[in-house]
Amino acid sequence: MGKGDIKSRRGKIANKSFGARRPRKIKKRTSVEEKLNTAKTK
Repeated sequence: MGKGDIKSRRGKIANKSFGARRPRKIKKRTSVEEKLNTAKTK
């Protein structure tokens, strides 16, 4: 269980890959209402 183990978190980091052990951070998308509100205030 280390850098060579692809199924472990440390192995995912070493292999520069993502998966169930190392999920990607999800970017929060702005909604249409928020875009319209920011357009009106400008």
